[in-house]
Amino acid sequence: MRGRQKVKVPYSSFDMSILEVLVKMGYIDSIQRKGRGVKRIIDIKLKYINKGEPVINGFKFTSIPSRGIYSGYKALKSSHQGYGHYVISTPKGIFEGGEAKKQKVGGKILFEIW
Repeated sequence: MRGRQKVKVPYSSFDMSILEVLVKMGYIDSIQRKGRGVKRIIDIKLKYINKGEPVINGFKFTSIPSRGIYSGYKALKSSHQGYGHYVISTPKGIFEGGEAKKQKVGGKILFEIW
């Protein structure tokens, strides 16, 4: 929302897998892992629409540390009238809701993005 082109965050494999899913869904332009050892970072290039509006209009954390929301693959539905997506942590990895449904695997709903 602040109009930044790039963002740098500390590296973790969990964050990297979530960002890879967001790149596949088209919400982020590109990601790149930089550095070695303790000083690893992830360089994220954000995606914008022609007029400078961000592609990501909003997101909502569904599961929080005190309350995890779990769902089976049959109960997964689209969010925001088909314009949003759920990101789910499953035993097979991090997936977008539609991909988890195709793989027939449920899990913890991390957040929804639109």
